[in-house]
Amino acid sequence: MSSEDEGKPRKFAAPRGTADILPEDWPYWKYVRDTAERVCALFGYHRIETPTFEHAGVYLRTAGAGTDIVEKEMYVFEDRGGDRLALRPEGTAGVVRAYIEHGMASQPQPMRLWYVAPNFRYDRPQAGRYRQHTQFGIEAIGDPDALVDAEVIELLTVFLRELGLTAYTLKLNTIGDHVCRPRFVEVLREYYRPHLDEVCTDCRVRFEKNPLRLLDCKEERCRPLIDGAPKLHAYLCDPCREHWERLLAYLQARGIGYTIDQQLVRGLDYYTRTVWECHPHEEGAQSSMLNGGRYDGLAELLGGPPTPGIGFGTGFERLVINLKRQGVSVPPDVRPALYIAHLTPEAAGVALELAASVRAAGRQAIVGGAGKSLKAQMRHADARGAVYVAIIGAAELEAGEVTLRNLADRSERRVALGEVAGALGG
Repeated sequence: MSSEDEGKPRKFAAPRGTADILPEDWPYWKYVRDTAERVCALFGYHRIETPTFEHAGVYLRTAGAGTDIVEKEMYVFEDRGGDRLALRPEGTAGVVRAYIEHGMASQPQPMRLWYVAPNFRYDRPQAGRYRQHTQFGIEAIGDPDALVDAEVIELLTVFLRELGLTAYTLKLNTIGDHVCRPRFVEVLREYYRPHLDEVCTDCRVRFEKNPLRLLDCKEERCRPLIDGAPKLHAYLCDPCREHWERLLAYLQARGIGYTIDQQLVRGLDYYTRTVWECHPHEEGAQSSMLNGGRYDGLAELLGGPPTPGIGFGTGFERLVINLKRQGVSVPPDVRPALYIAHLTPEAAGVALELAASVRAAGRQAIVGGAGKSLKAQMRHADARGAVYVAIIGAAELEAGEVTLRNLADRSERRVALGEVAGALGG
């Protein structure tokens, strides 16, 4: 900093990996949130909200060794009481913790829950991926049947359809469970061991800590090995194979299209059996806009009894990008019903009273700026998209009226102050 800059206030910007949601983008965000709420209600899901931070162990115990969340991405801190806490990096673990803590197993199962919440990961920022992002997620906890898997997948397809997002591929896989997966992991290690000098640095770590994620590597140098790797489906135990076949039958009966991708795994260790991702056609194989799966072992990691669960999550930011790219029209912000232009100091107080009466009738009203000309206030009304302008000058004030101008056709009429709200129409 130069000497002449010393003492000057610093000009701040949003931290790297975060983004401001400006007014022009809020219609998209509201559209996603409203659609999520409506679709979840159709499927019998109830809203849940958990704290933005949890005891760090909630995530450290459940994410698993070798995952990026544990090793690179979590925001962990110690509070003044000495507790080790973490900002929420993902939604599922906190919801399952709440399920256990509040005895939700005593209620009819499965518990169908949904949420919208900010998540925090120290990740490399890129389009649609931020260090703070807002996630919509659902969790169905307490039922192991493949029928629940099919219902959750149908919910996500209805959600995307209701948004207007149709140009995507649903990729589906099964990754077995604690019975059959260890044998596959053993075979996978045997396959990779002679080739460790050919893979990326991250894959060498995955080989030791989380071998299944070797199949999830996006580095080009690792692709040939991934393509030739053993296929987990050949090692499925009978219950996992039956679950998988029942799921596919349900999806086919419902006419839900999918692509089986045996290289698809999840980045968190608690997933079992069914996993999936939705990829927009435009962005290619490395860009998922929605993913999820079954996590039948998660509750035990959090000190609860064995409890099956399944769910998905999707980032608002990624959805908004795809809405714009696919040209989906969203409902605009509500236009102000009335802009009140006041032309004298005495009219300003009347303008405030008029605005209050219009708002009390359930309509939006904006009061123009003090001391501005009628021309300036009319420009402002146009810029805000007002439907009507109520003009209060000396003559109107004396008569107890306003000049009500329709900005669509520029027609005008005089209306008594007490009748303005009713004159605005439906």
